[in-house]
Amino acid sequence: MLSAQERAHVAQVWDLIAGHEAAFGAELLLSTKIYFKHLGVCPDEAQLLTHGQRVLEAVGVAVQHTDHLRAALSPLADLHAQVLRVDPANFPLLIQCFHVMLASHLQGEFTVQMQAAWDKFLTEVAMVLTEKYR
Repeated sequence: MLSAQERAHVAQVWDLIAGHEAAFGAELLLSTKIYFKHLGVCPDEAQLLTHGQRVLEAVGVAVQHTDHLRAALSPLADLHAQVLRVDPANFPLLIQCFHVMLASHLQGEFTVQMQAAWDKFLTEVAMVLTEKYR
């Protein structure tokens, strides 16, 4: 669970990237190509922007529902586990890429405390998304 200060850090960072979900999301997905080879045959740029935006919008939903992540992300967890069958090992890799993206864009604004809060937050999101695999 996130402390009040950690929630504030997560919200503060989200406020900086909100409104740029498509661009940040596409960059995030492009940065994962080293791990996820299927993105090497990536759909056109419009599809990448669309999918990246969906990823970041889901993160935004999680930011808005930190106290109720399971309920908020349940449909997404079902989709990933039962339809898409995303390998649960992919989530920690995506988290690493997310941190790099945030640090590269926010630079000095992305403090150590913010990074720690986002790590804890994204790890919790990943845990919720992979619970349906069991």
